[in-house]
Amino acid sequence: MSVVTTLNFGGRTEEAVEHYRAVLDAEVVMLMRFRECPNPSRIPAGCEEKIFHATFRIDGTDLMASDVGCDDPDQVSHFDGFAFAIRATSVQDAEQKFAGLASGGEVLMPLEETFFTRRYGMVQDRFGVKWKVTVE
Repeated sequence: MSVVTTLNFGGRTEEAVEHYRAVLDAEVVMLMRFRECPNPSRIPAGCEEKIFHATFRIDGTDLMASDVGCDDPDQVSHFDGFAFAIRATSVQDAEQKFAGLASGGEVLMPLEETFFTRRYGMVQDRFGVKWKVTVE
């Protein structure tokens, strides 16, 4: 058994996946738009080009994402209560990933040397997802 985290970006899945591909070298494993769904009655009006399902991989970890609910104007993409942890291979790698995730987001704790690692910091990206970046 495995557990895979699914993220709902409320209409911004494609943008989020592309951002993670650029910043974290994410690999898109599968991407299906609503218009490609086998059951047309399940396609929300105006969401035909939105993402019904995406699976992407970051350094061996699979994540799923969707725009389910994109037809609801009150749908808010709000993440809280968890964070993804990234173990960078070097200080330079950590700085690059941290800067990319912070772009358009918010630094919660600056990336700096700590008693337990050469660099550690926390950031909330522009999609509301929290990330902890550390050096192995």
